[in-house]
Amino acid sequence: MTTVGILGTIHNPELRERYHCSLSLYKNVITEFKPDLICGEVHPQSWLRYLKDKHDRGYWGEPASEYWELVFPLCEELNITFVPIDWFELDVWNAFDPFNCYSGVERQELEQRDDHWFAEQMETYQFGEIPFNSKEFDRVTRQKYEWLHQVNAKAQNFHWVVRNQIMIQRVKNTIEAHPGKRILCIVGADHNYIFQEELMIEPVELLYPLR
Repeated sequence: MTTVGILGTIHNPELRERYHCSLSLYKNVITEFKPDLICGEVHPQSWLRYLKDKHDRGYWGEPASEYWELVFPLCEELNITFVPIDWFELDVWNAFDPFNCYSGVERQELEQRDDHWFAEQMETYQFGEIPFNSKEFDRVTRQKYEWLHQVNAKAQNFHWVVRNQIMIQRVKNTIEAHPGKRILCIVGADHNYIFQEELMIEPVELLYPLR
């Protein structure tokens, strides 16, 4: 049977240090899982650019630092196949900012509420053996995105719902193309709950959290 694991990461190096989720921890978790393939939160165009020039850092700082500093070199070292699964459209992405239709004090209040949700997410770091890979973190994260849907359903559908649908479909395509393999999904931790929800109904052994 195909085995699929989910590892949620924090993209910001300073936050990784503060909340005890270092790259060395991620490396240990990855090597323990022993993946044949890694499906990573990297745009396919950025992956192609990396293959041509390993100093090319893609768009808007994407992919996140854990890919440049850990995942890509580890794939090369251990002969792990990397599959880019991220999705976004650069020319229209900013037009779907969830707070675009608000201004003044109202927008400021929404931005402060968004910061509060982030702080609530960070407060869950002590749960589980891998920070931000826990039911406590996933519960708060789900609530945050439900709130964002209430704020701006159109933006939320584009930024979050459709994006995750495409990312997860790319994982499903990988599962179908590589039966019996060990496939590790490495995504920003906010994606954990929706990846788990969608992949648990697939005919695979799903592992989350990984510790």
